Amino acid sequence: MTVLTPQVDNVAAPNSQRLLKELPAEKLAWMLQRMCEIRYFEEKAEDLYIRGLVHGTMHLSIGMEAGSVGSIATLRPDDLIIHHHRGHGHTIAKGADLTLMMAEFLGKETGYCRGRGGSMHIADIAGGNLGATGVVGGGIPTAVGIALALQMRRSESILLSYFGDGATNEGEFHESLNMASTWKLPVVFICDNNQYGMSMHMSKVMNIQKISERAASYGIPGVTVDGNNVLDVYEAVLEAGARARAGQGPSLVDCLTYRWRGHSKSDRNLYRTSEEIDEWKHKCPIKRFKNILVNSAVMTLPEVEALDQAAKTAIDRAAEEAQTFPEPSPDNMEEEVYAL
Repeated sequence: MTVLTPQVDNVAAPNSQRLLKELPAEKLAWMLQRMCEIRYFEEKAEDLYIRGLVHGTMHLSIGMEAGSVGSIATLRPDDLIIHHHRGHGHTIAKGADLTLMMAEFLGKETGYCRGRGGSMHIADIAGGNLGATGVVGGGIPTAVGIALALQMRRSESILLSYFGDGATNEGEFHESLNMASTWKLPVVFICDNNQYGMSMHMSKVMNIQKISERAASYGIPGVTVDGNNVLDVYEAVLEAGARARAGQGPSLVDCLTYRWRGHSKSDRNLYRTSEEIDEWKHKCPIKRFKNILVNSAVMTLPEVEALDQAAKTAIDRAAEEAQTFPEPSPDNMEEEVYAL
């Protein structure tokens, strides 16, 4: 099976050139800074884990920043997302307070979920981020229910539903797309396709070249895009979102990308070579977007580096402040726990 790989050119394609002219400079700057914040957040998270300040495990999306930023950049403030266990990028792109997010990651009482969610379950309901489930594909049927509620309320909002490539082999993926298509629900299904379901390459578990081909079974549009090009992702999700808002139903967007780290912190990466990882590091979505902005004369090199530094400063400040917050108290450990 031949697997598509993102390009490494630093010159914008025709469609990207059009977007560079159409999108406000502030929007492009926002996209770059959010991507940098995601990268620095996860590098900081990894450092805190190594230092023993974070317990449990975590799932990093280093190398995948363009997918979450490019898709969420298309949304209106009242739109919603539901993500997955590798969801730091989605959370930051949806506008999370970095300090509260870092506090949640560290298990602090002042975190988004009072330290009870940790790395995998950070949610910001007020900000339209409905969180994640640790079950592979578990958020997809939930997304159908949320989208049905939006439709029944005649809301103008839409929902972005994120999942990994491994989830597309689960029964709930197929059941959910069928139901969403039949009812023409206002949801965009987005596959963060890093090509590995834990330690298994997608070519060993599916007999198709592109996950987007599966959309045809449910009579909805499906497209595979370069998930390392933030502008390609933006364009595809913008079109899919417009379709959802118009009452025409869901779409499937397959964002082909790659995670530089293992599946989780317990992953020793024995199933892929260092050469493969290094090859994808040369396709870094952040460096690529910086080069496109500079080479297209949208920004100067000092301007893009200033955004990068602002992102790093914001993450460093958030980490320092979050470490000073109190630990959860045993006195309220039963609050927000429900039992029949």
